[in-house]
Parts: sequence; C-alpha cells; structure tokens
Amino acid sequence: MRTKETIVAISTPHGVGGIAVARLSGPDALSIAEKHLSPLTSHLSPRHATYCTFFISSPETRVGEGYDNTIPLDDVVAVFFPKGYTGEPTVEISCHGSLYVQQALLQALVDDGARLAEPGEFTQRAFLNGRLDLSQAEAVADLIDSVTPAQHRLAVSQLRGGYAQNLKDLRQQLLDLTSLLELELDFSQEDVEFADRTQLRNLLSSLITQLSTLIASFKMGNALKRGVPVAIIGAPNAGKSSLLNALLGDDRAIVSDVPGTTRDTIEELFVLDGITFRFIDTAGLRHSDDIVEAMGIERSRKAVADAHLVIFVHDVTTPWHEPALDLSDKKVLVVLNKSDLPTHSSLITPHSSPLTPHSILLSAKTGKGLDALRTAMVEAVKSDMPQDDSILLTNARHYEAMCRVKEALLHVSEGLDGGMPSDLVAVDLRDALYHLGTITGEVSSDEVLGNIFSRFCIGK
Repeated sequence: MRTKETIVAISTPHGVGGIAVARLSGPDALSIAEKHLSPLTSHLSPRHATYCTFFISSPETRVGEGYDNTIPLDDVVAVFFPKGYTGEPTVEISCHGSLYVQQALLQALVDDGARLAEPGEFTQRAFLNGRLDLSQAEAVADLIDSVTPAQHRLAVSQLRGGYAQNLKDLRQQLLDLTSLLELELDFSQEDVEFADRTQLRNLLSSLITQLSTLIASFKMGNALKRGVPVAIIGAPNAGKSSLLNALLGDDRAIVSDVPGTTRDTIEELFVLDGITFRFIDTAGLRHSDDIVEAMGIERSRKAVADAHLVIFVHDVTTPWHEPALDLSDKKVLVVLNKSDLPTHSSLITPHSSPLTPHSILLSAKTGKGLDALRTAMVEAVKSDMPQDDSILLTNARHYEAMCRVKEALLHVSEGLDGGMPSDLVAVDLRDALYHLGTITGEVSSDEVLGNIFSRFCIGK
C-alpha cells in the first residue's frame, strides 16, 4: 500500500453534471492544489470554502521542469482539510461537471505529482489511519449502495459505530478471559488458578448468548440488505405468475392457461414501504415426467427453503389442498386467487387448514385484494425486525467470522467442563480473538483488505 503518495480522483459519479468534485489526499495535497489556484487566493484556510480559478499549463510549456500554469480552466470552490476523511491532508475541488474540465483538472494534478486513486483507496487510508475500523469502512460501501430506507438505516447504524462498539465490548471480555488464563501459565509450576472457573463459565455463557443473537440476526439483516426473499408457490395454473405481474405492475412473467408454463424460477425486486422484496415466481408444484419441468419444480423447493416469506396461491375455483411442502418454519400468506370468478362458497375458505387465519381473498386479474396482500407482507417482515436499537448482522464475512468465534468459545466451554489444562483452553480463546479481530481489522492481511476495498467505487 503506497500510503506516502498523494492520490487524486473524481469523487462524484462519472458523467456530465452541474458539479463534479475532485479529491486530493496525501502529504502533498495542499501544495499540489495551490500550484493551480489563482494567486490572490492561493493560500487555502483550513475548513473554509474558497472561490478561485483553477489554472492549467499549455501543452508547449509541459516540456521540462518549472513550467507555469497560465491557462484558466474553470472557476472552482476549494476546501482544505488538515485531517480529512482519510486522516491525511485533503483538498476537495468542486468544478463544473464538464467531462473535459474534469479530465483536464485531473491531468494537471497528476502532472504535478499526484497519483490516480484506486477503487476504495480513500476509505482504505481512513482505516489504516485509524479514522474507521474495518466494519465501519465496509459500511461506507453499504451506504453508497443503499437504495431503500431500511438499507440506509442499517448502513448508517454500522457506520456510526454502534456495531463496532458492540464488537469492541465482546473483544474486551475475551481479552480479560485470555489474560487471566495466560497469567496462570506464567505460574504453572506453583499450580495456581487465578481465573475463577465459575466466573469464567458465566462469562463464557454470556458471550455465547450474545454471539448466538448476532448470528441469528444475519438472516433478517442480510434479507433487508439484499432483498427479503419471497417465494410464490402453488399448484399449476393457480395464478402465481399473474399475481407476480400484478404486484410488479408489469408483464414480467408469461401467463397462460396451459399448466406448467413456468418451468424455472423468476426473480424480481420490488420496494414496498421502504423494504426491498425479492419475489421468486416458482414452477407449479406437482409431479411431472417432463425433465425440464421437474428441474424447475426442484428449484422451486429450494427457493422455498431459502425464502423468508412464502405466498401460497390457491385457485378458489378448485378444491382446497394443503401445500405439498413443509412450511412449519416459514411465514406463510395464503392468497385465495381468482375471486372474480363465480365459485361455490365452500371452496373459498379452507376451514380445516392451519393457514386459514392468514388467507387473503384476491383477484390478480382485477387487482382486488392486492393492497391487503402488500400490507400483510410488510407487517410480516416488520414483525421480525428488532423494535429497539439491536444490532443486525448484515455482512456475510462478519457472519462467517462470528460463527468461528462461537465455535472456538464452545470448545473453551467444553475444555473447562472436561478439566482441560489452561494452556489448551487459552489456545481456543486466542482463536476466538483472532476471528473477532478480522471483523474490526485488528487482524488483517493485504489480501483481505484488497478483497474488501476492490468493490468500492473510485473516489471513495
């Protein structure tokens, strides 16, 4: 990582706009910027916006050293931060959004010693300089990518350090445990126990409970971040594809009176009340000798297994039948579709079904009942969301690390119960500390950092 160099990038999205912002960061950021600003305002006051002119040199004067910047490029607003976002001297220059202006400004700054920034390099420097821990740095990318209020809330909460503080508390408790056990190792010849085993077990139990809560929250946190998976299931020709089209307001899925038309899962995103739903229209559940349709049905079963919410579509013109799947651990909404068609009242309400209380009378064709279904979907998701400021785990990398921390602590607990020597118990505690440290960045490698920051946009 070349942290001693001064880097530059356009931090606003690529393209023509009213304003573009160029960001310089590094030890020479101020001196490089001031070479190109109008003489009367060449000395930028810290944290003050200065209106000035940005000058570039003519091509003829670029040969050799000591050339002058004499051609006015644009009127700009420059702000100098002695310790900016990266923790380094930073200058932000707001210019007009012309592509030519942006490129000429960048070229001039590079000619005077700056280097074009790599994706995520500004945030990576903020992490390396201690401005953010690694979990907060990852939240920056999540904040940029957020498109719904729910995703925004999760990213802001993590960026502001609530999650980081929670991890810091866990780590401190683990350090206390490890210190006590390793102190015993220094006095192993005296056969002394400094760590009260009852206290250790109580602390371990508390830590494992906290970790279990965080790990369990990943299902909801990941769903809110990437879209709550909703599987639409039912018998062939029950109206699943029609319902999907009605919810989306678009003819996304092929609709036909021929049973088995949908032979594969179809996924679409839809935002409702600030929550992103990921609808999965599945193949009709039935036995089929058609190889392609059978493969689609198998994919449907997998979609149900991965779904957070299941919408079971039943055609009210046909006798009621229970879904041919185990839905005991799923939230299920029953849609009694085709209610616009004449039907016998005994077919409409499945009196004997445990799903009856959650049934919604609906017509995908006319739209009747759609609002009730949308409301029920939102309520089903919000009922699973924490009502307080509880932390939700949203990052798959963090989830994997948390699982490893819990696994190591379970080994510690088993070791204590089995009378394992302190040095062996301490090994598992150090393993737990290692995996927890990979989340916040106390333990990291160039490879891990490269993978994390490579998905950032340039300029951030």
